[in-house]
Amino acid sequence: EVQLVESGGGLVQAGGSLRLSCAASGFTSDDFAIGWFRQAPGKEREGVSCINIRDGSTFPADSMKGRCTISSDKAKNTVFLQMNSLKPEDTAVYYCAAATHCSAYNWEWGQGTQVTVSS
Repeated sequence: EVQLVESGGGLVQAGGSLRLSCAASGFTSDDFAIGWFRQAPGKEREGVSCINIRDGSTFPADSMKGRCTISSDKAKNTVFLQMNSLKPEDTAVYYCAAATHCSAYNWEWGQGTQVTVSS
């Protein structure tokens, strides 16, 4: 059974940084992808970035392009999302999710972690 546990969310001032972590378990190989998504109140969920674990290729979305970096630590089965220059509009619940690849339609989701950026 695939399990994803996010951590690292919290309250930060505008202009600050946060690093989110996604601890993944239950995979039988490294042939999968981890994506970060976010959902703000009253808005649809949107993609932030994605990484294919096997080859490390990354696919940042426009939502935070240039302000976030996704990376993975295969030994720890953990994916990180480093977010910089945070803005109040980045306030959302951030979710990590797993799929066969970054362009997949079906994802398995973590429980989410709240990120709040104050002005």
